[in-house]
Amino acid sequence: MTFRALLVEKDDEGKTHASVQSLDDSRLPQGEVTVAVEYSTLNYKDGLCIGPGGGLVRNYPHVPGIDFAGTVEASDDERYKPGDKVVLTGWRVGEAFWGGYAEKARVKADWLVPLPDGLTTRAAMAVGTAGFTAMLAVMALEDHGLTPDKGEVLVTGAAGGVGSVATAILAHLGYDVAGVTGRPEQADYLLGLGAKRIIARDELNETVKRPLEAETWAGCVDAVGGAMLARVLGQMKYGGSVAAVGLAGGAGLPATVIPFLLRGVNLLGIDSVMQPYDNRLRAWARIAHDLPMEKLEAMIHPATLADLPELGAAILKGGVRGRVVVDVTA
Repeated sequence: MTFRALLVEKDDEGKTHASVQSLDDSRLPQGEVTVAVEYSTLNYKDGLCIGPGGGLVRNYPHVPGIDFAGTVEASDDERYKPGDKVVLTGWRVGEAFWGGYAEKARVKADWLVPLPDGLTTRAAMAVGTAGFTAMLAVMALEDHGLTPDKGEVLVTGAAGGVGSVATAILAHLGYDVAGVTGRPEQADYLLGLGAKRIIARDELNETVKRPLEAETWAGCVDAVGGAMLARVLGQMKYGGSVAAVGLAGGAGLPATVIPFLLRGVNLLGIDSVMQPYDNRLRAWARIAHDLPMEKLEAMIHPATLADLPELGAAILKGGVRGRVVVDVTA
């Protein structure tokens, strides 16, 4: 038996090349559950793994794809049986282990969760790691006291995958969302997702000498990091929280501790890769309930395995809007 996959190979000069190939089932890695993959998606990490590797890929040849959804084909674990619909995000699948850019995947049973009621495998991959991370961020903000009556919530990198889903979820929950983007042509897209106003990236992209500015934001989902995160910390309302989910603007944080000491600001780190099972179930249940499907549909850019090398390069340059959904069978 064979299956199609996007295989990334490295030549003698250290350059990587990605192409769709037909592979024998015997090449699947070890694991308790074999899944007939139906859909995957594209995240920033996927762009790295399709292309230069970014230090994430251990061995070549490699099948990227950090997310997938599909139907169990075979299982040695009693929790899953053939025909069950499942979702996988994280656990370094698609990085250290072969991932979802293939018609078949074999993984550890502990890495899977059942497809939530109310979601199709396609919708689950429109969510993917980006949307899952966005929901974790919203949950963390709520767990630290954020409610719609507290004031405006900022979403940085709002037109990206995490930002798009965070904007749609927060707006659906009744929050006034301000979306930050460096792409002014995406304003209508963000307003359609529910943002109340758009803020140009340049307004927040430079640090200021003052450690505190006017109290503006009740909460923030930050996908940028760097100077923008430092700036936002000084604009948070008393007791407000920032959920940090990314580093598109850099890994450094040129900030002071003043916002934490004088305003009780909380900086919440959000990791989606190693999340425990129970919190995964909680997040996916919230996604099925709190993410409007029509808004999710508006984010989708359909793709096939053959499209991924080009799209992977584009996402590394900030050239992908919303959520890419990859039909691996097409």
